[in-house]
Amino acid sequence: MDMGISGKKALVCASSKGLGKGCAEALAGEGVHLVVNGRNADVLAATAAAIRSTYEVSVTEVACDVTTPAGQEILLSAAGDVDILVTNAGGPPPGLWSDWERADFIAALDANMLTPIALMRACLPAMMARGWGRVVNITSQSVKAPIAALGLSNAARTGLTGYVAGTARQVAEHGVTINNLLPGIHATDRAVSLDSGIMKAQGITMAQAQSQRQATIPARRYGTSEEFGAACAFLCSQHAGFMVGQNILLDGGATNATI
Repeated sequence: MDMGISGKKALVCASSKGLGKGCAEALAGEGVHLVVNGRNADVLAATAAAIRSTYEVSVTEVACDVTTPAGQEILLSAAGDVDILVTNAGGPPPGLWSDWERADFIAALDANMLTPIALMRACLPAMMARGWGRVVNITSQSVKAPIAALGLSNAARTGLTGYVAGTARQVAEHGVTINNLLPGIHATDRAVSLDSGIMKAQGITMAQAQSQRQATIPARRYGTSEEFGAACAFLCSQHAGFMVGQNILLDGGATNATI
């Protein structure tokens, strides 16, 4: 299927690896020019070079921490006007409700709620003026069904979901859509981090921790960044213009819900 977005320009946050990289590669495969971002300049440069050589699109790399106001200013200045915005940032650490102080919640809100809101506020006006735009926020399956150990993430990402629910309906008449992608467990560094926590807490091997979590997924495997990226590319396509304010699960069936 031709997504109809060749020649568009996308800003993909936290895209040097993991799900963000999967989204960047899928968009590049559709002929979209990219602005990619990550904290590690060397890893980001390698990703950008690989995308350029494979897909023959222009790739601007911006090494910065997108969760800080300074990082956002650098990234937005380098990106300029974009047609597509994919927001993404690493999730806060797992723990118990008693582990977290006010500062922990502020950090989680800054990274996983206020950062995507700031980026949307910066990019939406030009999209609306042109009469076309796509925003995809990478959130989590936890906004559909909370994950006990991820209280910080549950809170911050659910707050973002509420903001998007209203905002998406205010900009849709201008040809701009905002939707959220809700990943379950994918084979990324985030999964390794969470599996490592299970391994240490239960005194088991990494393979046992992975097998234990895979058994909770009806698909009996972790997702891949490639299939996640393909879903992102569709939401950014010309074919998704009637999808507004939706929360799309990619979790292998792990979230046990009828609707």
